[in-house]
Amino acid sequence: MRVLGLVPARGGSRGVPRKNLRLLGGRPLLAYTAEAALAAATLARVVLSTDDDEIAEVGRALGLAVPFLRPAELAADATPTLPVVAHALAALREGGERFDAVCLLQPTSPLRGPGEIDDCVALLERTGADCVMTVHAVPHAYHPDWVWLGEPAAALRLATGRSSPVPRRQELAPAWHRSGSVYVTQTRVVDGGSLYGDRVLGVPVPVDRSVNLDTLADFDRAEALLRADG
Repeated sequence: MRVLGLVPARGGSRGVPRKNLRLLGGRPLLAYTAEAALAAATLARVVLSTDDDEIAEVGRALGLAVPFLRPAELAADATPTLPVVAHALAALREGGERFDAVCLLQPTSPLRGPGEIDDCVALLERTGADCVMTVHAVPHAYHPDWVWLGEPAAALRLATGRSSPVPRRQELAPAWHRSGSVYVTQTRVVDGGSLYGDRVLGVPVPVDRSVNLDTLADFDRAEALLRADG
């Protein structure tokens, strides 16, 4: 299986200005994802998708390929991920490169290791799933069987659609949420208009090593984790 590693890093950012180049542990945020991606054994090529010349320059210095610049209309605050992935695959196809799957690696999850990437790719190849992603277990307090939707003063309904919640913690079915660090999707699924498809599998990863950097407070937590590692 030939898998593309795709690192999306646009120049703009709502929460933290120039987030993808902001220093974390003395290094640009982008460096952590570049390092993990290039160390992964299962990625045939690692490509940076950016609209920004400075980010492209930094990416090249980190060892990422930058065969194209992303058009501005695919780098807005509200741009979904799917068209960014589809654009990258189409641009590479025009250059004669084809991939069986694409591994999406967002720089905002800097503490993933190459092993997480390889585990996801291996599971996708072994099972033929549409998508494999890293996941965390949902804490019992937030389990869908115990979550009510709606306005508190109006009408609440269980997220599961059931008439009453599961009474005991021991009866709760396993529930997971995406960690955001690794997504590997079959190219045919992306071509069909989805990042997930119908059959999605998960690779559990430790929650205490997971950060998703959207705010300055998130950067502070990531710095603390890096210091703890020595």
